[in-house]
Amino acid sequence: MLLSDLQSKEIVNVVDGSNVGTIVDVRIDETTGAISALIIEANKKFFSFLGRGTDTEISWKHITKIGEDVILVNLSF
Repeated sequence: MLLSDLQSKEIVNVVDGSNVGTIVDVRIDETTGAISALIIEANKKFFSFLGRGTDTEISWKHITKIGEDVILVNLSF
């Protein structure tokens, strides 16, 4: 799977069904070469009047499922 494939998927929080945002980057574990986290762009609608918000990092362990069109994450913290 390519990064561009991940970036085209909607990210949904399974806790409340909310749309989390858009993937702008990934963090790679230098030792294993595996993806350790997804970097999510700040919600543009919410932060539009304040300028750009800060990006969020979602740990790989919070990813529940990667489907054809959506990535489900558990953000119950």
